[in-house]
Amino acid sequence: MRIALINENSQAAKNGMIEKALRKVVEPMGHVVDNYGMYSQEDTAQLTYVQNGILAAILLNSGAADYVVTGCGTGEGAMLALNSFPGVLCGHIVDPSDGFMFAQINDGNAVAFPFAKGFGWGAELNLEYTFEKLFGFGSGNGYPPERVVPEQRNKKILDQVRAHTLKDLITCLKGIDPELVRGAVAGPRFKELFFASARDEAIIEYIRSILG
Repeated sequence: MRIALINENSQAAKNGMIEKALRKVVEPMGHVVDNYGMYSQEDTAQLTYVQNGILAAILLNSGAADYVVTGCGTGEGAMLALNSFPGVLCGHIVDPSDGFMFAQINDGNAVAFPFAKGFGWGAELNLEYTFEKLFGFGSGNGYPPERVVPEQRNKKILDQVRAHTLKDLITCLKGIDPELVRGAVAGPRFKELFFASARDEAIIEYIRSILG
């Protein structure tokens, strides 16, 4: 699995710590981490939590990433932004039990953390334990055991509903201010990471047109 890490501007200073915790846990599992920044609060390319949603949708729908780890101060804004797009199912994750149950019950492909809440001593440990529960036990298996069948059925129903209520990604992007989209893909490593892994030719060509 290729996991993309995205930080918005208010929590950019924590990017290195989050990346370190994520790599420590998931790389031994065989997963790959791509860090799309922001890398510091002084980065020239600034991301808002809204742009986190745009960038996450581009990465997931194009195949450049299989999963996105992101967040903001509370995690709520990033979660709402990501869930505004097709092909993205984002959970709000605070602790290891959230991570485990979101993976097993909701079987999503993105998570948003509240990186400004409860980040005192042990913050990196909470991240590590949460990443273990999120990525270490598969997904979509259901929990608790007696709820497996209805939960898996409900996830399929949700996927069907979202397929009818959300437009395709390129249509969505064309309706957004181009400068907002261009800013979401302006990171210093975006081209290097995205074009090496993206697989959807239509999205690739659209991104090329946005970048100029």
